[in-house]
Amino acid sequence: MSTAAHDISSKTMTPDFAAGIKYFAPERPEYAKHGQAAAIAEGQEGISEISDAAVYQTLLGADALRYLTLQVCSSKESGHPGGFASSADAYAALVMLGHTNIVTEVGHHAPGFYSAMMLDGSLEEMGIRTVEDMMARFRERDGLLGHLSGAIPGLLSPAGPLGQGQHFAMAGAYLHPDKLFPFTLGDGGMGEPYVLSSMMHFHTAYPRATNFLPVLIWNGYSQEHHSMVSIKTNDEMTAYWKGHGFDNVVLVDAKDFDDAGQSGAYVDSTAFSFSGRLKFTATVLRQMQHAADSALNGQLTVFIIKQLKGAGVHTVGAKSHNLYPGDSLEKPGIAEGLKKRALSEHAWQLVRENFSRAGGGPAAKTVVTEFELELPELGVLPKQEFVVGDKAVPSTAMGALVGEVGKRDRRFVVTNADGNEASGMKNINEALTIRHPTADTLYNQGPDGQVYEPLSEDACAGFAAGLALFGSRALWLSYESFVINGMPIIQTATQAMAELRRKTPSIVMMFTAGALEQGRNGWTHQRPEIENYMAAMMRNGNFYSLFPCDANMIQVAYEWATNTFNNGVAIVASKSALPVYTTLEQAQQAIEHGAVTLYQSASGDRGTIVFAVTGDMVLLPVFEARDELERQGYSVRIVCVANPRRLYRPSDIAWDTASQSDGQFMSDVEFDRLFEADMLIGVTGGATGSLEPVMLRSRAPWRDVLGWKRGETTASPQEIMTFNGLTSSEIVARVNKLAGA
Repeated sequence: MSTAAHDISSKTMTPDFAAGIKYFAPERPEYAKHGQAAAIAEGQEGISEISDAAVYQTLLGADALRYLTLQVCSSKESGHPGGFASSADAYAALVMLGHTNIVTEVGHHAPGFYSAMMLDGSLEEMGIRTVEDMMARFRERDGLLGHLSGAIPGLLSPAGPLGQGQHFAMAGAYLHPDKLFPFTLGDGGMGEPYVLSSMMHFHTAYPRATNFLPVLIWNGYSQEHHSMVSIKTNDEMTAYWKGHGFDNVVLVDAKDFDDAGQSGAYVDSTAFSFSGRLKFTATVLRQMQHAADSALNGQLTVFIIKQLKGAGVHTVGAKSHNLYPGDSLEKPGIAEGLKKRALSEHAWQLVRENFSRAGGGPAAKTVVTEFELELPELGVLPKQEFVVGDKAVPSTAMGALVGEVGKRDRRFVVTNADGNEASGMKNINEALTIRHPTADTLYNQGPDGQVYEPLSEDACAGFAAGLALFGSRALWLSYESFVINGMPIIQTATQAMAELRRKTPSIVMMFTAGALEQGRNGWTHQRPEIENYMAAMMRNGNFYSLFPCDANMIQVAYEWATNTFNNGVAIVASKSALPVYTTLEQAQQAIEHGAVTLYQSASGDRGTIVFAVTGDMVLLPVFEARDELERQGYSVRIVCVANPRRLYRPSDIAWDTASQSDGQFMSDVEFDRLFEADMLIGVTGGATGSLEPVMLRSRAPWRDVLGWKRGETTASPQEIMTFNGLTSSEIVARVNKLAGA
């Protein structure tokens, strides 16, 4: 039978969704025998058995995915077809088995995942009903952007930086123990830090949550060269995974089925004879079922498919990774690749029926992230009101509330790499218990705890972000100095939350041991520059950096953050006993409105100085400077800038583009009441970006900022403040210099 492809213009009876497909082909061999009815019957979620028809139609599904991936990318002469092409057989097998809660850590697989959502009908939710629509909106604003985001119906999580996908899959497994969460992992991305070690730690902490399934796409190449694991043998790769705690390593090597005489360890299964392709597909389907059953029944399992990158598209190896200008639908190599994968009109309809039935319906209507997870009611949290003028430890005050949240919401998880006790938050461990296989009351640890402590900020941030994105409450605690190691996934997930079509709890973080407290540990523990990273994120519109000034305000800040949705909220505070400046009522005002006055002196002959301050410990030299400046005849107002996101002008940030938009900003009248002065001095113990909104709006004729410069080993907070010019004498000198100018 001829399989020569023909142009769409010469055919009729094209399925509606297939409008835009450039090439169709005659039916494949044995189509009359195995292609007359969909292998996933109506009303079923997956195939009932691995029959010859199921294998045949899995192969059709894989080729349909390859075809769409290549045509959509080449329609824009841009995008990444090669990596997903080598995963298409594994992806099609998962779908045919009814497992559609599929995650990826490979952003470059996006066009393949979009193709799957096209085939099952999910993209209709965003008005993409045909392949023609899909091409028009691929890599376009309000369309199918180049890497997965939070906006695409049916796709569970974003994918951008490598090494993140396992966190979302593990969060799904924790929250939904009856479902399988496969995630595709490229052998290029496997070299990212913590991917396997994070899964190993999770399995140690949650040994029953084995229902996530890494699917390693071992194709020999990364983005522009051979992958670093390309030289491993099958036995070495198996040992590598077993060495990270995996009970079952299921490896399917296309080389074992090669009947085309291909050289090298990595081969293209689409170059086999048709009967050879069916044998390979049958093995993938059977072994995937074995892997899925194993994962769902208590064994930590990985499925590995080993075949050449670019299998079945326009070229192979790293050269298949990316398309460039000129790689159009008319380019001979592209056209030839499409023709080889072309299906008949009836085969396209058959694939659509299977994909749209898998998992109980289109992914946009069935996967877990398309629904809001029911949350236990928290009610009013029992805050303790500390007396103004007394001293209290902010982090400890917050810890009491965290424990209460965990008691009221048993799914709630606290993550921390460096230990809660080291941050003055031992009360969290006492209330919720560190999750550990060894029970020991001395260390507040046990196998059913709610405090997750992998020694990796990436794993801490990743699990917390994954839980929040998937609809559950979580809290990431860290030393501020180590936050950067986990921040990329927080940024990824927070951006996705801005696009979600549903409400989900905000990603809440609290960063203790600010630079000023860590003198004896030296500059390795003094890295408040992360505050500038977060200040930049505030312009996204759904990220908040909170700087409570005392133990009362941090309680209000945490309760506020916990009751918000679709945001990223970072709380920065100390673990030292510090003065209490506000009542709970004043603290509420500060968090809700952005700032509150902590001190106002009587009028002075030399004018008014306003200090706009972010932080808590840094208020000590500010209040000392106040005394001297009042003696010099100034009127001094000290303002705590607690929620700087509220102080921006509405036009400064993208708040109106966020799905759960927050358009509350401080009015000009209220801003002037707080900050109008003859001289405005911004003071922060960290990076100065957090004071940007104050400086943008202030009309004070004289303005200046004092902030963190660089870390150093010192014997006390006072000494590190001296090193950074954050002493009362430096503040007074800066005022006098401005006054003299």
